[in-house]
Amino acid sequence: MNVLVINAGSSSLKYQLYDMESESLIAKGICERIGIDGHLKHTPVSNGKQIFDSEIPLPTHAEAINAVIEKITSAEYGVIDSLTEIGAVGHRVVNGGLEFSESVLIDERVLDAILECVTLAPLHNPANLMGINACRKVMPEVPQVAVFDTAFHHTIPEYAHIYPIPYKYYAENNIKRYGFHGTSHRYVSAQAIERLGGNAEGTKIITCHLGNGSSIAAIKDGKCIDTTMGVTPLEGLPMGTRSGSIDPAIIDIISQIEGGLSLKDTLDLLNKESGMLGVSGVSSDFRDIEAAAGIDIKIGNIVEGWEVNHRAALALAVFNYNTAKYIGAYIAIMGGIDALVFTAGVGENSKSTRKGICKLLCGVGVNIDEEKNSTVNPGGFIDITGEGSGAKVFVIPTEEELVIARDTKMIVDGP
Repeated sequence: MNVLVINAGSSSLKYQLYDMESESLIAKGICERIGIDGHLKHTPVSNGKQIFDSEIPLPTHAEAINAVIEKITSAEYGVIDSLTEIGAVGHRVVNGGLEFSESVLIDERVLDAILECVTLAPLHNPANLMGINACRKVMPEVPQVAVFDTAFHHTIPEYAHIYPIPYKYYAENNIKRYGFHGTSHRYVSAQAIERLGGNAEGTKIITCHLGNGSSIAAIKDGKCIDTTMGVTPLEGLPMGTRSGSIDPAIIDIISQIEGGLSLKDTLDLLNKESGMLGVSGVSSDFRDIEAAAGIDIKIGNIVEGWEVNHRAALALAVFNYNTAKYIGAYIAIMGGIDALVFTAGVGENSKSTRKGICKLLCGVGVNIDEEKNSTVNPGGFIDITGEGSGAKVFVIPTEEELVIARDTKMIVDGP
């Protein structure tokens, strides 16, 4: 079976096509600037055909889906002969609310439930629905499956997912810690369990999904018991442009400083102008910030004589400190740690970030081998555990799209 994986944003649509017999990627791409002027980059993987990378009209997500289908089936760029070779479509859906603790076949009831969660994920769920509806219109007979970012975190106990605000907002309005990046935490924790012997029972794993959006999860016995993101992806670690956890009174203070800035505009500031960008003043991209801080990103070390931008160095220190603080808290609530996992764009590629975080964890017995940490192994697993470390430290590339494809195949075909 071939499974098409769709990750729809408000003005973008990412896709990957898998041959699930071998779990091999056969094509991938992204439609950007949907509703503006439109751009499609399509990359065949399996047959060596050329890449399509050009502006095309994409007034809605329906035209984007049509463009994707046209490219993957075309003589010049295609990887399959016809639409009939797509057996199912798997959709990333950011928030499934309280109802969905696992992936589901999409029907009208599921669509209504995703719509009801729009207030909890106003930036994401409407876009996810647009992608689903566009695929249903173009491929009405093809099964569609929803895979939820929040599902893996449904095992968080009530005392950890409830907020200390009036209880009615929890009981009547479902305001609780939902958590995100669930497919990533689920995938890399399972990989870590395999490397610890294959038995989830008794394991204590902390997974660090570090990128422009970052979150950490505490995973005990293979189940998530806490995570840093909350009812929205704004809570937790400082991120590329998001503030992470702050004193909520800051919202009112900033509003007053800015002459009565609206709540929406203040939240936009916390989502889009804060975090690493806000502190560094350089960029939201860790590579740019590290370079400005005098770090050679190839080796992950500060280079003597290189100019150091204080704010860039401060931003990195803030990120490393907050990450180590959460990891330390999760070690405490789990009563120890067997493995610490780094994944996603920064976690997989920033040697300096991994080293900076683990340096702060030496006091709780987490040590890395700096030579192994400097290993260049693009897209591959690395064990960077240092001598005498009380926990394994792994770098595990995440494969969220493969998780979505696997769930889709299992639901459509059965285990």
